[in-house]
Amino acid sequence: MNAPRPKPTLLLAPEIFSSGGGIARILQLYLKALCEQAAERGSTVRIVALNDALVDSSDLRRYANPVLADWFVCNRHKFRFIRGVLAMSRGCGRIVCGHVAQLPVAWAAQKIRPGLRYCLIAHGIEVWRKFSLPERIALRGAERIFCVSDFTRRELLKNCPLPPERLVVVPNALDPFFAIGPGAPLATCPPVILCVTRLTREDSYKGVDHLIAAMPTVRAALPAATLRVVGRGDDLPRLQSLAKQHGLLGAGVEFLGFVEDAQLAAELSACRLFALPSQKEGFGLVFLEAMAHGRPCLGADSGGIPEVITPETGMLAEYANVPALATACIAALTRPWDESAILARARAFSYSPWKARLDSLLTP
Repeated sequence: MNAPRPKPTLLLAPEIFSSGGGIARILQLYLKALCEQAAERGSTVRIVALNDALVDSSDLRRYANPVLADWFVCNRHKFRFIRGVLAMSRGCGRIVCGHVAQLPVAWAAQKIRPGLRYCLIAHGIEVWRKFSLPERIALRGAERIFCVSDFTRRELLKNCPLPPERLVVVPNALDPFFAIGPGAPLATCPPVILCVTRLTREDSYKGVDHLIAAMPTVRAALPAATLRVVGRGDDLPRLQSLAKQHGLLGAGVEFLGFVEDAQLAAELSACRLFALPSQKEGFGLVFLEAMAHGRPCLGADSGGIPEVITPETGMLAEYANVPALATACIAALTRPWDESAILARARAFSYSPWKARLDSLLTP
């Protein structure tokens, strides 16, 4: 007798193709992995995305395959999302939920469809807090919770005690289309510090203002040192004003705005140090992207960052301690780094081993 065909998997996403944010990028990898797994097992995949207004065929060709049987986008309409999940979950065996805010909807689908299982991807700050009652109930019903770092796992357990074995650490991975290879030899690069992040008031914890405040001390030691900031957002005027106060706007601190992927790769390949002294990174995928170009990284000793940056691949500084940050910048810019060790660290987080771990956890 033939074994029954595995039931479809439904992926829920706050957004997956409508932005270049970290959560969207990792959910693209989940979509790719789930589709590959379904093809191997003779099953199918469905997806419901809250914020996306449309799905481009080129995105689907890149991150999916023919086993993606259906998709539903909601253009930010929450009731449309709820209806879509309840409809698309029919006949599914498992829901993979891409954000804790959507988990109560997965719980409701399970109540309607007994036997349906669901799991959660815990990215970072969204689970470093007290949870609402619906969230707590939904968390208790999750089959698995995939935490991007051990720090995130500990914070979630602190805020919602659960059986610890349900929470497993699955660190983020580099996109398989993101090339890993050496940039310009570090010894030949000018002392450029590159920072890539959203520049919004909501994300002021990223520490860009601390980097700017550190630059006068850095330039006193290394007069040619320059901070180049890639990103855009409503906090840009404040950051530009801060750079101007230090006499560095356009002459020591440069704001590049949004850049295309090709220019970003060129910036990463040409800098001598990548820095993002953020307080609340659940993981820090952007550090891996810098390491993939052989660049050492500087981060805050906070959140999940210490699980990504090792002594061989970068340095850590206390969050918001500007003198310590300046000292770390100078040390990192002047230290001889082993670029092969940095590239090896990036390869350890490549897509293939990540997918293999996910496959082992998502048993039929």
